[in-house]
Amino acid sequence: MANVDVYNLQKEKVAETEIADSVFNAEIKEHLVRDVVVWQLAKRRQGSAAVKNRAKVKGGGAKPWKQKGTGRARAGTSRSPIWRGGGAIFGPQPRDYGYRLPKQVRRQALISVLSQKFQEGKVFVLQDLALDSVKTQKVAELFTTFGVKSAILVAEDNRELTLSARNLNGALAVNQNGVNVYDLLKYDYLILSDESLKKIEGALQK
Repeated sequence: MANVDVYNLQKEKVAETEIADSVFNAEIKEHLVRDVVVWQLAKRRQGSAAVKNRAKVKGGGAKPWKQKGTGRARAGTSRSPIWRGGGAIFGPQPRDYGYRLPKQVRRQALISVLSQKFQEGKVFVLQDLALDSVKTQKVAELFTTFGVKSAILVAEDNRELTLSARNLNGALAVNQNGVNVYDLLKYDYLILSDESLKKIEGALQK
C-alpha cells in the first residue's frame, strides 16, 4: 500500500489516502492492453457496409438474348457479376465485428493502464468532484489548476459534471463503471474522486 495526496478543487492538500499496489502499482502487461484496445474498437465498428449481389440487384429477369445462334456468349441475366451494373461477388454484408474476450484479460489490462498512469505521476485524487451547476468554465479552471490539458474525470454519477466536461475539448467525465482501457489511453491524466478510487479498487480486487 502506498499513500497519495488527496486534493480539493484548488489543488490544496486536504488528506492522504492509501491505494492498492495490486491495482495502481502492478506489472504493466502491454500485450493485454493491446488485445483489449483492439477488442473495444472492434465492438464499436458499425458493421453496416453492404453491397447487392446478383439476387438483390433490381431487374435482370429476362434473358438478354436467345441461347444459340447469335455468335455471342450465352447469358441468362443482365445482372451477372461480369456485366456492368451486375451484382457483386462476395461483397461485404452487415455483420457484428464484436467478439468475446475473457474477463480476466480485460481486468489485467485495466490494472496495467491504471498502474502506468500512476507510475507516470498522472493520477490526481480529489476529495470531491461533484459540481452543483453546469459550467464548462469550472472544468476548464480545474484543468488549469492541475496543469493538465487532457484528462478523464471519474466521479459518482453527477449530471452537472458530465455536461460541463462534454463541451470541453480534452475532457471526459464518467462514473467508476465507465472507466475503460481505451479512454484511459486516449486522455493523458486521470482525475478521480476518493470515493470512486475505492470503488475501482474494490471492483478490480475481486
